[in-house]
Amino acid sequence: MPPQKRKLAVVAFGGNALLRPEDRGTQEEQIARAKQASRWLAEIVRHGYRLIVVHGNGPQVGNILVQAEEASTKIPPQSLDICVAQTEGSIGFMLQQAMRNRLEAIGVGGEVATILSEVEVDPNDIAFKRPTKPIGPFFTRYRAEALERDLGWTMREDSGRGWRHVVPSPRPLHILNVNTISHMLDTAPVVIAAGGGGIPVVKGRDGQWRGIEAVIDKDYASAKLASELDADLFIILTGVPKVAINFGKPTQQYIDRMTVEQAEKYMADGQFPPGSMGPKIDSALQFVRAAKKEVLITDVEVLREALEGKDGTLIVP
Repeated sequence: MPPQKRKLAVVAFGGNALLRPEDRGTQEEQIARAKQASRWLAEIVRHGYRLIVVHGNGPQVGNILVQAEEASTKIPPQSLDICVAQTEGSIGFMLQQAMRNRLEAIGVGGEVATILSEVEVDPNDIAFKRPTKPIGPFFTRYRAEALERDLGWTMREDSGRGWRHVVPSPRPLHILNVNTISHMLDTAPVVIAAGGGGIPVVKGRDGQWRGIEAVIDKDYASAKLASELDADLFIILTGVPKVAINFGKPTQQYIDRMTVEQAEKYMADGQFPPGSMGPKIDSALQFVRAAKKEVLITDVEVLREALEGKDGTLIVP
């Protein structure tokens, strides 16, 4: 009888974990942040899990777009799917190296691997008719009008700070590389996959796959990946130790544990706004409904305690 495989955890965390607003954005800073991240990611492995890491890439893609804008008269700009692929490779490398070093330091060892992950989206998703996700730098009105005219971009004014490019954010349908990721887990205790939500691709009428100008929410992509791999635990790392209702009000109350039904009621009551905790709760519910397993929502500072049931919020079937 073959030995039983270790449990599988999927963890999702934002790109600002590696590139924070106060940072200058240097390579050295991001490598240092990756080393910090590896310390808490390694705790999940130490607790006996195989691990899939899904990282965000918002600040990093934004920087690539700034570089493209500054060099627009010298180097042709690249499409958004290529920019996502670039950040999957660069962030994946930094995390992969940091995780390998950390696992060796704590005596766990084992291979760490990164995979460029293509994620299927529906070309008829309503998001393509109503792009809403702001990315990249702020532009003047004059430059925004030129980009709309010359490149067909959709530009929106952003809180008086300037104009930004808004792009579609369709829901993920399927992780194309899911079988390869599953095989990688047989030999690598840590696999970095679906970075930035994955590279959005569609299948044309000719049967050929192609990239498309869009970004995928990493929480939805990680929930889809966790479901397709039948993960035992889905962890969403955010900026607070626990989910709260009446957030920021005198009546704020932290939640240790809630069922799908309770979370759905809080969502219906507007407790989790779309611009903050909403997508995280929504993606968590998708996983719990599909897999009948638990989701842990917490922040990195208390992750060790949360893995031991002493902190964080659990969403349960």
